Amino acid sequence: MRIHTIDLGFLGLDEAIAAFVIESDSGPVLVETGPATTLPRLEQRLEQLGLALGDFKHVLLTHIHFDHAGAAWALARAGATIYVHPVGKPHLEQPGKLYQSARMIYGEQMDALWGPMEPIPPEQVYAPAHGEVIRVGELSLTAWYTPGHATHHIAWEVNCPDAESVVFTGDVAGVMPIPGGFVAPPCPPPDIHVEDWLSSIQLLRDLPSQVLYLTHFGPVYDKVGHLRQLEQNLLAWAEWMKPYAMQQTPTEQIVPVFQAYVQAQLAAGGIPADGLPRYEAANPSFMSVAGLMRYWKKRLASTT
Repeated sequence: MRIHTIDLGFLGLDEAIAAFVIESDSGPVLVETGPATTLPRLEQRLEQLGLALGDFKHVLLTHIHFDHAGAAWALARAGATIYVHPVGKPHLEQPGKLYQSARMIYGEQMDALWGPMEPIPPEQVYAPAHGEVIRVGELSLTAWYTPGHATHHIAWEVNCPDAESVVFTGDVAGVMPIPGGFVAPPCPPPDIHVEDWLSSIQLLRDLPSQVLYLTHFGPVYDKVGHLRQLEQNLLAWAEWMKPYAMQQTPTEQIVPVFQAYVQAQLAAGGIPADGLPRYEAANPSFMSVAGLMRYWKKRLASTT
């Protein structure tokens, strides 16, 4: 099984967002599309592989966040079927609400960061069941529902008769744009749910596949150690945020303190200063603050 990791060059940074091409005897499969702003880079890298958008009949999305799915409409327009969680399916077919919600968060940066998101015809969007296997040539593509980062998250396990299976994990296995570096849990609103995420981490542990492919960024071969660190960091971040939620501290006051906290963790993990922008691009601090605050407010409200 041959897999090509494509660096989409998001914001001019190396190894911030990836897409993946899997070769098969029935044509290539694309995992993730990146945002529309990196579509020219995707097309350029595909051309270097002797491919074009129209060569893809199967595009697997881990979830519908813009950094993973923003350009899916372009692949559909070129003829692909887009595979996505059933919760995400209607948002790809009618992305207006999703797009406007994102614009409220990103404001004037929306266009520069993500670009447009166009509707996809319903007949070109397929929502597999949990554990369903999609067969493309010699490949078996299994959809595993893995909530925690997002309710609409799928980890895709790929099996091939002549190779060891691998899992494309989207964001549920964390962010690690520096190989062997700190494993950060991306925690944007509105769906962060720590307990569900821990269950999804356990699902990944239980799969026989030993290689994880992170959208942020690339292959991980130490699955056990990687998931252990992710679990530890997720729990640490959540506990760090809890007092601020209990005190109802305004989010804008928390962000710089959280940034300093994370930067100290990165430095302790040996991440050089020039690696910090890659972590921030893949996992913006203000988003994790908003997501974890929302998680705690909902949880605390349910216990009162």
